[in-house]
Amino acid sequence: MKRTLFILSLFVGFSLVHAQERKIPVDTVVTTQHSVTINGSPLNYTAKTGTQPVWDESGKPIAALHYTYYTKNNVKDRASRPLLISFNGGPGSASVWMHLAYTGPRMLKIDDEGYPVQPYGVKENPYSVLDVTDIVYVNPANTGYSRTIPETGKEVDRDTFFGINADIKYLAEWLNTFVTRNNRWRSPKYIIGESYGGTRVMGLSLALQNQQWMYLNGVIMVSPADYKVIRKGGPVSDAISLPYFTATAWHHKKLPAALQQKDLLEILPETEEFTLNTLIPALSKGGFIDNAEKNAVAKKMAYYSGLSEKEILDQNLVVSTRYFWKHLLQDEGYTTGRLDSRYLGIDRQMFGGRPDYNAEISSWSHSFTPAINYYLQEELNFKTDIKYNMFGPVHPWNNENDNTRENLRQAMAQNPYLNVLIQSGYYDGATTYFNAKYTMWQVDPSGRMKDRFEFKGYRSGHMMYLRKEDLQKANEDIRAFIKRTMSNGKSAKY
Repeated sequence: MKRTLFILSLFVGFSLVHAQERKIPVDTVVTTQHSVTINGSPLNYTAKTGTQPVWDESGKPIAALHYTYYTKNNVKDRASRPLLISFNGGPGSASVWMHLAYTGPRMLKIDDEGYPVQPYGVKENPYSVLDVTDIVYVNPANTGYSRTIPETGKEVDRDTFFGINADIKYLAEWLNTFVTRNNRWRSPKYIIGESYGGTRVMGLSLALQNQQWMYLNGVIMVSPADYKVIRKGGPVSDAISLPYFTATAWHHKKLPAALQQKDLLEILPETEEFTLNTLIPALSKGGFIDNAEKNAVAKKMAYYSGLSEKEILDQNLVVSTRYFWKHLLQDEGYTTGRLDSRYLGIDRQMFGGRPDYNAEISSWSHSFTPAINYYLQEELNFKTDIKYNMFGPVHPWNNENDNTRENLRQAMAQNPYLNVLIQSGYYDGATTYFNAKYTMWQVDPSGRMKDRFEFKGYRSGHMMYLRKEDLQKANEDIRAFIKRTMSNGKSAKY
């Protein structure tokens, strides 16, 4: 009897120690039932949240990716119902922002302009696109609850996960498994990516076709980051932020009266035309530009930016976004936000070349972090002690061999069904709306496919959906895009 008790106590002791290990299940799912009212109509839906493995070539799990999958109930023909596959960016960002503030059936509690409201939590999203498409939100490795196996150490093959092409390759393979497990091969498919997610989905469009033989109906890029311009330098990179400067200065009433009295959408074509036809050619001349031309360009830049001619000339016509955020509202004692320049910050001192912090990230983290932790654990019943990584440890990130623009072009050329929607906020200073337009123009040099591209702009920032008016409009734009690009029995041919 004593021996039996001793063995039992050893077993119980082992179980308790094992239960306290802080690990995410490699392959698991929790299913719950919910309802929401979208555009005035009630909708019942199923939420599945859990993990699905990434395997190596020998079939050994090397990562567990956390996802949340929403399906509308009582659908008679699931094969004809679209599937929207959603990613955020970073790289290193969890798939939380669009999940809990844009397209999903629940959204965080914020005011109508996107500022946090206590007590934190979630509420119904009356504008979700769940009425027209099922949705899966995917967290890449080390974001959200997703983790590599092992989580840390020299055994982690970072080259498999943390780079432009590695990220695309393993996620395409993971999506193949997800679509198979959930019997969605016949469904029309759309992928949506925000910020760096724009780079990700451009690359995935071709990887899914050529590596997984999975064809898409649509690619949606929300405030896309294009590394062919960002961080590259040169006349285009240096000039392309000016229309964003104009939009932000207009919002803060810093433009000359002749512009300020007009509507934003009346003045943006002016500054875009100046950027393309005057500023880029001027910057191309470098230090050999004629002084008269340089002064004339600086005067016009000041007119369109709210900055002074002197500070523009002092920087040889090359004004960084960091300088702009720091100095536009200097006389009022504020900095402006990076991802959304409607947000204001207070620095230790106004001298310097960049703000002390990003005012908008501080505001957003207030509401998103408690909301996603509460929502997944309490409403979706996914219980874990693992930390939810809003921003995960994925750096250094390999940015070499970025061919994602060409990937998208090839995917579109090979697939007549494939269309593209780009959405941007005019007050986004990180991935500016004009940069997004430029990316769109550069994807297809032939111009043969330009009628399959669509651009939509909004009077907010990087996460345009945080503003209630734009949340409704942007979701309606996605809804219309999906309906418009459904094949409806039409053959895929030129």
